[in-house]
Amino acid sequence: HLTLSRLETYALVPALNIVNWTRNCNPQTLKENSVLILYGLGVIIFAVALAYILSAVFVKDAKTDAEKYQRNIYKYAMTFGNYGYVGNFIILGVWGEEMFFKYSMFTLCIAFVCSSWGLIILIPKESGRKISFKSVLRLVFTPPIIALLIGMVLGLSGLGSHMPSFVETALSNAGNCMGPVAMILAGFVIGGYNLKSLILKKKVYIASIFRLILIPALFVMILKLLGVNETVLTLALICFATPFGMNTIVYPAAYGGDFRTGASMTMISSTISVITIPLMYLLLIVL
Repeated sequence: HLTLSRLETYALVPALNIVNWTRNCNPQTLKENSVLILYGLGVIIFAVALAYILSAVFVKDAKTDAEKYQRNIYKYAMTFGNYGYVGNFIILGVWGEEMFFKYSMFTLCIAFVCSSWGLIILIPKESGRKISFKSVLRLVFTPPIIALLIGMVLGLSGLGSHMPSFVETALSNAGNCMGPVAMILAGFVIGGYNLKSLILKKKVYIASIFRLILIPALFVMILKLLGVNETVLTLALICFATPFGMNTIVYPAAYGGDFRTGASMTMISSTISVITIPLMYLLLIVL
């Protein structure tokens, strides 16, 4: 699964971002949709603040380093769903490239917060890794973010229209593989753990209800009160109603932390989300 993970991060998602932003980003569309970046920024600030409160509920009286790290796991999980792999897959599959461009703008600030603060809190204190300005920059400017910026430049400058057709075709085909490979990767990761030990964590079921139902419902209701249009509501719902991502497995495992909670979160929430995502869309957007 490490190979598939690297393939997603270093090739498929960057290819998707370059093609999509090259095709859809021009001065007019950027101006028309720039407000989506502000909505995304506002929502993620609120999400981080809410996560601090909820994580303290799930892990009370965190005194030891292990307990504090478990609180950080829940802090990350309550802030971010799998808005990248799963969210991208849903948006592309249901609404197409134009909506995916809007989704990329909405999640831009969310991606920066996830790649900086989000990943930093997932590094266990006992790993001994020191956080520096250089290391933060390396976390923030990941291949997907760099590819997005490249696509933005190509689209705004018009240079994308001069891209050789075989290059565009190759990037487009690679981007189309992102969703299926992400699903295969999730299966590989979850399949590597003892099923019984994962499904017996009762607290994870409660966390999944917050992740899949309560948090996205809260955000959508607040945005509705603010009078935003259906597009913004849809983007916010898909972004925050997605299941827990795999960073709560990958980063603890890489730095010697406890990844069993993250594995339980990913498996349980991914299974339940097959039902909750369409149901939430029906209840909160369509009705």
